[in-house]
Amino acid sequence: MFTGLIQDIGVVERVIPGGMTDLWIRTALGARDFALGESIAVDGACLTVVERAGDSFRVQAAPETLRRTTLGDRQPGSRVNLERALALGDRLGGHLVAGHVDAVSEVLETRAEGGSWVMVFRLPAELAPFFIEKGSVAIDGISLTVNSVGTDRFSVQLIPETQERTTLRSRGVGERVNLEGDMIGKYVARLVSLRQGPGGGLSEAVIKAAGFGG
Repeated sequence: MFTGLIQDIGVVERVIPGGMTDLWIRTALGARDFALGESIAVDGACLTVVERAGDSFRVQAAPETLRRTTLGDRQPGSRVNLERALALGDRLGGHLVAGHVDAVSEVLETRAEGGSWVMVFRLPAELAPFFIEKGSVAIDGISLTVNSVGTDRFSVQLIPETQERTTLRSRGVGERVNLEGDMIGKYVARLVSLRQGPGGGLSEAVIKAAGFGG
């Protein structure tokens, strides 16, 4: 479990393709102290530390992970958002993030607004029921607030701190990002759907009853 508060921007040092794709990532988080087998979120995808050496660690991405995330796009020199798993007693400063990427989206628009940076993303239809204005979303592992929601897009606003401490500000129009919808929203929508009885599904009425949509 994660919070969506990025702890470091790591740098991919090596990509080793095969049945499993291995990524060596350099970090300032003290990789030599990582426990083998511990979980770490890499651009929002929960991966397992399988080796460490100096300031670097190795994770493995299975074919399913590569299909469902942007990790297959990463090359030596790529910068990635890193967050170690939440420990009991830690502050939950962002929101509950599982590290299970729901869909890959893309940047549709960027613009400056005051000191902030507005980004508009494509909203995959399967995730639309879980998006509400001022709700939470994880983009490349970053906990963000949804500013606005349309039928096929949504926007967020990056404050200067987020621009500096994550990779998202550098993403341009057309670039792909990992999305994870709000965990609580998923369970609420599922519960309401079940209460509709057999064949209820996520109709417009069900979605609105769960507090989603206009």
